[in-house]
Amino acid sequence: MGYQYLLFDLDGTLTDPVLGITNSVMHALKKYGIEVNDRSQLYKFIGPPLTDSFENFYGFSKAEAVNAVEYYREYYREKGIFENQVYDGIEELLEKLTDHGKMLLVATSKPKVFAEQILEHFKIAKYFTTIVGSNLDGTKVKKGEVIKDALENCKCIDLAKAVMIGDREYDIIGAKETGIDSIGVLFGYGNRDELEKAGADKIVESVAELGRVLLCAETANKHL
Repeated sequence: MGYQYLLFDLDGTLTDPVLGITNSVMHALKKYGIEVNDRSQLYKFIGPPLTDSFENFYGFSKAEAVNAVEYYREYYREKGIFENQVYDGIEELLEKLTDHGKMLLVATSKPKVFAEQILEHFKIAKYFTTIVGSNLDGTKVKKGEVIKDALENCKCIDLAKAVMIGDREYDIIGAKETGIDSIGVLFGYGNRDELEKAGADKIVESVAELGRVLLCAETANKHL
């Protein structure tokens, strides 16, 4: 029967958020006197929890990281959230998957309130049974926690029928922590080496290839 429960990451998987996220990070860093001229240096912020990123990439203390996230949100709430676009082919894929009776869910480390706004804005929220994200207070940001919550929300008992789809190692690691398969996508902000090292069960290069994997019963019935 293949996968029935399809969990999608948001940033770098359903949408390309690069402009909004990097502009928001730049806004936050400026508060600390840090200027970044090369936007690509900030692509690593797409995927992991923001507090972790400010700590790991700029050596912020936990308190500084929490404050930096608030500065980030100053820009993100007003502008950054919609400096974003749905990847070509994604809406058509979501429609096709829904027509085939698949249950679609969003599992993102982004705060749920922002994820809902983005999906509604781009008119693709209707395809998802459940949208799960982190809390604004900084809790439930780890991908494993988000995936577990999503699976509980959709009452998925048979984990063999669920798969996590995402572009970063955090998606793959979170899937392993919760006992489900994972598909890494290369059209986002991770790379093949990262996804392979994390242990992705399958890696696809395009939205079209992702569709073939998810809709081909013969492929999906194999343990990817």
